[in-house]
Amino acid sequence: MSESQTTPDPAVHLSDGPAPRPNPYSAADVAAILRARGWLAETATPEILAWCEQAAALLGPQAESPAQLEELLALVFHYDARDALAQPEAPSVLTRQGAREVLRALALELLEGPPVDSARLKEIAAKLRAQVHASSRALFHPLRLALAGRVGQGELDRVILLLDAAAALPFACPVKGTRQRILEFCAALD
Repeated sequence: MSESQTTPDPAVHLSDGPAPRPNPYSAADVAAILRARGWLAETATPEILAWCEQAAALLGPQAESPAQLEELLALVFHYDARDALAQPEAPSVLTRQGAREVLRALALELLEGPPVDSARLKEIAAKLRAQVHASSRALFHPLRLALAGRVGQGELDRVILLLDAAAALPFACPVKGTRQRILEFCAALD
């Protein structure tokens, strides 16, 4: 992770929801999953190990099982906007009043600003709320669909916090950062 990025705060709550559970997972658990899936070479750089520590801190409390942790990590390493749009929930998210406006404003924020970390995501959420006057649901459901690739709750916000840091690292499988994802998502909408 570069010095300009801050470590995401695992206690960050961008939307209302239950408090996180205790974290049963470590950076070694994350690295083992990444290696098993072919996303991480046998030898990891110190930066990748630091990212694994962040991933464990952010996603571990959200996962009730190793399979759920793997599923959340998969959202970092695999993204296809067409797959996201093909989900059964996608039409209801995108046809809600203000959803397209949220996506346009989100795209502008992502394309013009620095990489997304905890502080930046909070800043984006505050700007979007002010611009589109949307409820949390109307704001976060399109944001999560566009960036995490699925509709869900706060665990997806934590996935989003990992994207730009992961995209900057030499994983065996390249990670699409938030800018690349929003461009792909908007292109797939047409």
